[in-house]
Parts: sequence; structure tokens; C-alpha cells
Amino acid sequence: MKYLHTMIRVRDLDATLRFFCDGLGLKETRRMDNEKGRYTLVFLAADQTPDAEVELTFNWPPEDGSPPEDYGSARNFGHLAFRVEDIYATCAHLQSMGYTIHRPPRDGHMAFVRSPDLISVELLQDGHLPPAEPWASMPNTGSW
Repeated sequence: MKYLHTMIRVRDLDATLRFFCDGLGLKETRRMDNEKGRYTLVFLAADQTPDAEVELTFNWPPEDGSPPEDYGSARNFGHLAFRVEDIYATCAHLQSMGYTIHRPPRDGHMAFVRSPDLISVELLQDGHLPPAEPWASMPNTGSW
């Protein structure tokens, strides 16, 4: 058996690509537009695990002008997890881009942030870093 990918439905493809590519550093590996099915698939991968991909599925707006499907809060999905070289630098970078760190890396090891589509993303430090401010005393925000 070989793990292939995890699929998440996205509301705004550009906003989601900004989060995963510019924020987390994933790279787009391929893209497919399906005119008949009215959707776009974008596959992303991390440098260290190019075979384990995240598939972004963007369903095009309905042709009849009706509202797009509501995917809800996405809490039923669970989360994606990425190992990072420096959790503090990664969280600071995401925060500087306007993303909320919902569970700060108080312990120097684990943090949670949500994508624009409300997908929880767990960040895990490669090894452990000593607790550091402002993260050590930062409270949780919202849900993840």
C-alpha cells in the first residue's frame, strides 16, 4: 500500500494556495481543470515528502447562479500535519501574513492554524525547542 494524497474542498483557490504555498512552503505539483465536471484539482507537496500530496478541489460556481455548496466549519475533517524546521519562525511567518495561530507553540513543539477553508493544520517541530515568548504565554484562540 502507498499513501497518495488527502483531498480538501476549497472555497477560494487563490486564498488557499497563498496559505499552503506562500505560508507553509508547499509546491504545486500539478493542476487539472475539468470543464465538463466544472472543477479544478491542484496537487501540492512538501519538499521532503513529494509523494504525499494535498489535493485541493475547487468546485466552480453553479452555472445557474445559485450559491455554491456550503462546506460547513470543516471541523469534521480533522487536520493535516506538517513537520517544520523552526516552529516559531513558521508561526511568526504565518502570523505576519494575517493568519491566526489558534493553538500557539507554547511547548516549542506543536501549534495549530487554520487555512482559509477552515482546515486545521498541525505544525510539529522537528525535535523540541525551549519555550519562548511571545508564544509561551499566548492563549488559545477560537477552535482548531
